[in-house]
Amino acid sequence: MGKTAIMKIMERASGREVQVGERIWCKVDLASARDFGGANCVLQFEKEMGKDAKVWDPDKIAYTFDLQAPSHSEKVSNNQKIIREFAKRQGIQNVFDINHGIGQHVMLEAGLIKPGDVVLGTDSHMNLLGAVGAFATGVGNSDIAASYINGTSWFRVPETMKIEVEGEFKPGVCMRDLLTKIVGDLGAGGMDFLAVEFVGETIEKAALAERITLCSMVTEMSGKVPLIMPNGEVLDWLCGRAGEEVRTRVKELSADQDAEYCKVLHYNVSDLEPMASCPDAPDNVKPISEIAGTKVDQIHIGSCSNGRFEDIKAAYDILMAGGGRIFPGMRAIITPSTTEVQIQCAKEGLLEKFLEAGVVFTNPTCALCTAEHYGALPSGDIGCSTTNRNFIGKVGKGSHTYLMSPMSAMATAVRGCITDPREILKEAKA
Repeated sequence: MGKTAIMKIMERASGREVQVGERIWCKVDLASARDFGGANCVLQFEKEMGKDAKVWDPDKIAYTFDLQAPSHSEKVSNNQKIIREFAKRQGIQNVFDINHGIGQHVMLEAGLIKPGDVVLGTDSHMNLLGAVGAFATGVGNSDIAASYINGTSWFRVPETMKIEVEGEFKPGVCMRDLLTKIVGDLGAGGMDFLAVEFVGETIEKAALAERITLCSMVTEMSGKVPLIMPNGEVLDWLCGRAGEEVRTRVKELSADQDAEYCKVLHYNVSDLEPMASCPDAPDNVKPISEIAGTKVDQIHIGSCSNGRFEDIKAAYDILMAGGGRIFPGMRAIITPSTTEVQIQCAKEGLLEKFLEAGVVFTNPTCALCTAEHYGALPSGDIGCSTTNRNFIGKVGKGSHTYLMSPMSAMATAVRGCITDPREILKEAKA
């Protein structure tokens, strides 16, 4: 019997053969922490090991300031200072301060992530790094602190399901719509502690941004880790950042042809329509056509799910097709995932057009994944967002949020109510 990708990855990390359900110790390739929680990791490590204790490998530790960047309070500023000073004492060079962006994306751009890597992080959506074949997972502060001692952590080996995707998206429909449909089909517990491999012709042709989107909400289905092995342009891009070793790892760690899966699902995107997660749960999914016309007060495009250049460009194309202005009274916010993405938007001329259209274009952060950021919704307001969670009060007590693609969000901003982006594209052609 062949092996799945996660089995091969965990055998590489543990140095021995493993079985599903077994608890094993694995070597950690990278332990990361955000500004939110990172200070506690530092304080816990020093409490247990002493102020003079050294981490196991400073080159395998990273800090990302992405949730509150720049800081909006003295408390946050002090926490960020604790991290900066600890990094200096320990010789940790991978400190991505307030001018970089969302941690997972920044670490990808910096070449710190390779297929088969075991990556720990304080972000519950750390597993989106499975978009390049890494076993990345969100853990508690104490787990991060413990890994600083000897560079190991323990895991239970998960079963694996496989999702095969074929077909081509129609104009106005994208990978976020497929993801939303999957979340609706499987529900909040549909991937309970499973690894999931995404395969098929649609995935093989997908850009990195699309793969990140597809992997970004596995957490919302209780999944452990998504996995897509790099190929084509994505493989070339990753090799350019992380080195040619990536090609060897892909060959060694890809699933065997005769690997066994606990479940196999099939999707064809050719007839897929724009989808949305309705308030107040990611798995409360309906087609956009069923909720069209719902009044909206604010839209937000960004987050680890949909903050890449391709996401923002797709929103831009809808804006231009719809006349180049947002609806009067509408609040529209766009947040790029990284400074690299922000610069690309500026170079391509998108930034100026967004500002002229009435859009607020912010610095790169996690932004409106939380009410702790600028742009929180007041009680009673309705928002549309490309983030990955819409629990009640998530971005403001008493508010409600619909989750959707960048194209659907921008179509909504143009019309002032939830709108199918295909309508705007159709009218632009008429």
